[in-house]
This record gives sequence, structure tokens and C-alpha cells, in this order.
Amino acid sequence: MFAHLHNLSHHHAWRRQLELLLESTGEGIYGIDLRGRCIFINGAGAEMLGYTPDEVLGRNMHYLIHHSHSDESLMPVHDCRIFRAFQQGQGVKVDDEVLWRRDGSSFPAHYASYPIRNTDAADSPVLGAVVTFSDITERKQTEAALRAAHDLLERRVAERTAELSEANERLRRSHLALQRLSAHLNSVREEERRHIARDIHDELGASLTALQLDMNWLRPRLASDAALQAKLDSMLELAGTAMGSVRRILNDLRPGLLDHLGLWAALEALLGDFQRRSGLACSYDCAPELEHSRLGRDAEIALYRIVQEVLTNVSRHAQASSVSLEAAAEGRDLRLAVRDDGRGMRMPAQPVSFGLLGMQERARALGGELSIDSAPGAGTTVRLHLRDVLAG
Repeated sequence: MFAHLHNLSHHHAWRRQLELLLESTGEGIYGIDLRGRCIFINGAGAEMLGYTPDEVLGRNMHYLIHHSHSDESLMPVHDCRIFRAFQQGQGVKVDDEVLWRRDGSSFPAHYASYPIRNTDAADSPVLGAVVTFSDITERKQTEAALRAAHDLLERRVAERTAELSEANERLRRSHLALQRLSAHLNSVREEERRHIARDIHDELGASLTALQLDMNWLRPRLASDAALQAKLDSMLELAGTAMGSVRRILNDLRPGLLDHLGLWAALEALLGDFQRRSGLACSYDCAPELEHSRLGRDAEIALYRIVQEVLTNVSRHAQASSVSLEAAAEGRDLRLAVRDDGRGMRMPAQPVSFGLLGMQERARALGGELSIDSAPGAGTTVRLHLRDVLAG
């Protein structure tokens, strides 16, 4: 009898400890039998649902707190995942459903339902289920706020991306328009140079030639007057100098060799004239297969002007002693390189001088690439690569 009283006292002690444990947790906890009726519930769980524990005991928990979805549509008992714990003998965890309070309101809940077995054996009979649940309204609100913030961020990123894409497209169109304008201005400039060269040749050149003829006609008729003859010789020399200047200006405006003999002869003559005027040692290396190839009027004048601009920069800034020009063919591609041994320069990320910009725009108008390699004390090399411009 004393043993029986001791066991009974021990049983009550454990039951009291279990009740204290259930009441100490902030989560709701309740148990159901095989018919879904509540066999125990802690105070926190009953309060969360708006009941007292005594009002819940013996009630069918599905019809009391889990009868409907969040949209208030009915949830059949056979769809109840809480009941599946003892119907199928497997535990479940759910956080996408709601539980209903006594006042008819609902709250998003996280619940876990686990089967209660007669023994610890996995195949022992299921007696019911124990369910833990909590109100996750704040968590759901936080998740919704995060989703809203994420959606807003995605929308703003998409809007900003669209704005940047539109701005890039406008910039691309503006760049293309500027390229076309640059090409048009170069074409207009060359045409104007051609007209000026023709006018100078036809008017000033003809006038200087006539003046020289008239002075030569006077020369034998002034043989008796040494002073007048000396003056006439001085005038003839001055007229010859003027005629030479006219020829040089005409060649700068519109090199005749370019139209008649082509680019390669014109470049050779340009380099020879540059050597005579600057005193620099100049070399010209043109691949034999290029000598009889023509690139078209616009391409040839553009290449000529690029080399002319490079030589002008060399004479003004490089302090060089020699310049070389190399022209080579790579299949249907053309490569030009102009090198000097001058003082070089530190190259900016983007060219800023109008001369360099003009050269790059001329090259780009031809579909080519122009690059400049230079460093202080190491000279300068200007390279031009034109693709698919040579006859096969």
C-alpha cells in the first residue's frame, strides 16, 4: 500500500511539472483525441484563441478554430492537416493557414501537429495528436513589407534601367548623328578646298604666269639699262617664289597626285616634301601589292589627311629627328603606321585635341580603327587599321 501511495505521489509530481511546463511557454499547446476533441490546452493557447481552457476542453478543434481558409471559404475536415498527424501517423508543420478566434476574427498561424502514440514504438497505436501553434501576424506583416519593398525596388530598378537604356539609345543616336555630321563636314571641307584650289589655279596661277611672260618679254628690251634689268630680274625671282608658294598651297588644298596617280604616290610625295621642309630623315615603306590598289576617292583623301595631320603634329611638337611611314596588306585589310623618334607624350584616356579627334573621326567614318601609342621619351606611333578595303 505504501508503494502504491508512493507511485501515486510520483505520478502527481510529474503531472504538475508537465502542467507548469505547458503554462510557461508562450506558444499555444493543445492535445486532441482520435475524434478531434480537445483533451488539454494551456492557458497561453486558450487566451490566444479568446477562450478559457475549460471552454475549449471536449470541443472539436477543427470546427472550433480551423474550420475555414483565410478567404473564409470552408475547409473540409478531410483537408485538415492538423488531423493528418493522427490519421496518417506523421507530423506536419504549417505556416500558410489561419486559425479562428472566438470573436470570429482570424490570425495567420504557424502550427505543428505530431501524433501521440501508446508507446515509443513507431508502429504502436496512435491515440491522438499534440499541436503547438503561435500567432505570426507580425512576421507575416514584416514579410509583406519586405515583399512590397522588394517589389518597389525591382520596379524602381526596372524604371531606372529603362531610363538608362533610353538615355543610352539617345546618346547612341546623338553619337551617330555627330559622326554623320563630322563625315559631312569633312566632305564639304574637301569640296570647298577643291573649289578654292581650282580658283587659285585658274585665276592667281594664270595671272602669275602671264606676269612672268610679260616680264620675260621686257627683259631683252631693257638690255641697255642695267638698273632696270636688275630690277626686272628681282621681280622675276619674286614672281617665281610666289608661283612656288601657289603650287605648295594648291598641293596642300588638293594634291594633284592623289587624283592622278593615287594614294601611294601622293603619300610618297608628301613625305618627300615634308623631309625637304623640315629637315627630318623620312622613310617610306609600301608593300608591293599595294602600289597599284585604289581605295576610292573618299577613303584616299581621308587617309592622306590623316597622314598629313600626323606629320603636322610631328613638326610642331615631337622634336624628332626621323619619321617613318609603313603601309602593309593583311588579306583584304590595310594597316598604316607612322612612327617618330621624338619626345613622345603621356596619352590621356580620351584624346582632347582637335587634331587627334579629327583623325579618329576620319578613321571611324571609314569603318576603321586609329590608335596612338606614346610615352614620354619613347616617341609616338599612330596606327590605322581598315578592314576589308582592298580588292581580293
